Amino acid sequence: MLRAMKGPPNPPRDPPRAKGELPLARLKTYALSERPNLVSSEGFAKAEEPPRGAVAALLRTLPDVLGARTLRRLAQAMVAARTANAPVLWGIGAHVLKVGLSPLLADLLERGFVQAVAMNGAGAIHDVELAMIGATSEDVASALKDGSFGMARDTAQFLNEAVVAGARAGEGFGEAVGAAIERAQLPHRQLSMLWNCRRLGVPATVHVTLGADIVHMHPSADGAAIGATSLADFRRFSAAVSSLQGGVYFNVGSAVTLPEIFLKALAIARNLGFAVDRFTTANLDQLPHYRTRVNVLDRPAGGQSLDLRGHHEIVLPLLRWLVVDPPAEWRTVGGGPAGDTP
Repeated sequence: MLRAMKGPPNPPRDPPRAKGELPLARLKTYALSERPNLVSSEGFAKAEEPPRGAVAALLRTLPDVLGARTLRRLAQAMVAARTANAPVLWGIGAHVLKVGLSPLLADLLERGFVQAVAMNGAGAIHDVELAMIGATSEDVASALKDGSFGMARDTAQFLNEAVVAGARAGEGFGEAVGAAIERAQLPHRQLSMLWNCRRLGVPATVHVTLGADIVHMHPSADGAAIGATSLADFRRFSAAVSSLQGGVYFNVGSAVTLPEIFLKALAIARNLGFAVDRFTTANLDQLPHYRTRVNVLDRPAGGQSLDLRGHHEIVLPLLRWLVVDPPAEWRTVGGGPAGDTP
């Protein structure tokens, strides 16, 4: 059943559109506050400090094989990069935010374990909805049946207007949305990675596939603005990758978009003569995928490549614990795993 769906107050009889296009100005929408959501901040991860000795005890319980070994090596690489002032770059799929991990990522940001964040367009949508109402993720299957899928007008209006304003100001997509969240003083903005990155001066980029996101269904979507701001973000992300030497690149939960973005950014950096041949790449996901294997783990040939399978909501809290209070021997400049060959 449609939930309080309504069209624009004065829909045009024949809205101007290109030949073959549908009259999107007549779409029926609803308020985001009326939508049932699958996740809310009440069930999100908590960035608590591990009890004294807990990290050492956890490390003692881990066997030195397979996934446990990979988890340990990844934590070591993060600490080594942080000690050497080398960057830790994060490419995150939307699911990472949807399963309640933004408080942990924001905590890692505060601790200096995040020097850039890249996400896809769906990630920006979840990020904004979390900032708005502290909840996100509609029931797609049921909403698709009655045509209400993706029709939350608040989400589309906020994101599309932010991007148009950002394009006019010469901003990137992530920068524009983070600034809009700040201007609007959204009540749950502490859950937004785009806002937290803006607050701390860390690059946050959004890499959009036109037509793939619910906000593109609305007539307020401006393809020129989306393209300009997303392209600006690709170039800014390329600049971040150019400084990756000795650091770590995470691909967390993105099967296609971010692995492709990373590979092109790396090609630009090397073409321009930047030394980017000694770093750690890590892929964290539940299932293996072709592009993550070849574009993140195999082709970069920059040092060690770590593939860690598992649920994000389990793996990332464990990883955070290991880097919050690491063993002293991990804090050795030049001796960390970032330059090792697997």
